[in-house]
Amino acid sequence: MPRVKCPQCGKETEFTGNEFRPFCSERCRLLDLGAWAEGEYSLPTETSELTEQDLDLIEKALKRDE
Repeated sequence: MPRVKCPQCGKETEFTGNEFRPFCSERCRLLDLGAWAEGEYSLPTETSELTEQDLDLIEKALKRDE
């Protein structure tokens, strides 16, 4: 039977027949889920700077909506 390392704690566990795979236990599965919910995992994004013109357009749009 193949053994794999739990991505949460690193413990080796059986892959076949493990209801929590790839994790070793429900605890590790829930810890990983919690990390996703808290935003600890994220994909890299490109950041862009707003120009003065962009800020002026946003301010004008907000004033129109008041």
